Amino acid sequence: MQGRRLVVSGTLDGSKVKAFTEHLSSGTVRTVVFEDSFGGTAEAAGAYADAIRESGVQTEVRGHCMAACAYAFLAGKTHRFGHGLQVNGILVPVATRPTAAELAVRWRGEEARKTLADFTPAPANADAARPIETNATAPAPKDNWQPDHGVLFTASPTLFGRIYNTYYCDGTQGRDFSKCERLSDADPYKLGVLTE
Repeated sequence: MQGRRLVVSGTLDGSKVKAFTEHLSSGTVRTVVFEDSFGGTAEAAGAYADAIRESGVQTEVRGHCMAACAYAFLAGKTHRFGHGLQVNGILVPVATRPTAAELAVRWRGEEARKTLADFTPAPANADAARPIETNATAPAPKDNWQPDHGVLFTASPTLFGRIYNTYYCDGTQGRDFSKCERLSDADPYKLGVLTE
């Protein structure tokens, strides 16, 4: 805790969900600040997002917020980048490259929650309808969460204010996001990724 701000950093793997929820339910948290959180699981993303949504707090990113962090960030009542001289970035995972029309609605309201389903395993009853595989060593269905594959929103400080850019990253670039494809006309404010 930093005053009325709850700072969350590191991987959102679900190990701190209980403590996080307890902090939010105390009523003293006004803003959840995600700081350099480089991923986690789809299940943890859903748990953090639900807790944020239920408490009605604001969210903010300082530094980088990737994958699980990005979905939790989008659940805030309002969401913004932190101030300062650091480069801020949010990488929202996507299963496929979104079209311009999909970008316009994808991260607004309930749509943000629905897109998380792209990354969670199918329900058990759906598996029953599938034919049984003959390979006994086949792994059970699991996340197809790819933390370096998605739409990256960045804000870089300059002498004239912040410059905002949006990129599509296909996952082949690893952590070198300069190799991602720049998307034109994808302002994070117009798309609802940033609200203030």
